[in-house]
Amino acid sequence: VLKLFKLLHRTRQEVFKNDNKALEAARQKINEEFRNNRDEKSEEKINELLKIASDVEVILRTSVIQAVHTDSDKIVLVPRKDLLQDNTPYLDKPTKK
Repeated sequence: VLKLFKLLHRTRQEVFKNDNKALEAARQKINEEFRNNRDEKSEEKINELLKIASDVEVILRTSVIQAVHTDSDKIVLVPRKDLLQDNTPYLDKPTKK
């Protein structure tokens, strides 16, 4: 449980780097969820909660991207290196291998 708690906080710091408002909101939400369930005794429920927390960490790490308002009508995306993937070009007629 502690390992997952720390992992969520490390992921939060990486995903929301330089965004103090989002960093604080994520910190409060993570701490609140763990605090609300700290007295849970059911092994089945604990495993379910750990699975949810693990899924949240994966979604944060792989799907969330920062955007910065640069002008009243412009937004610049700030992707992390682990989000960038090689783009496969679209082909109308795929070649056979």
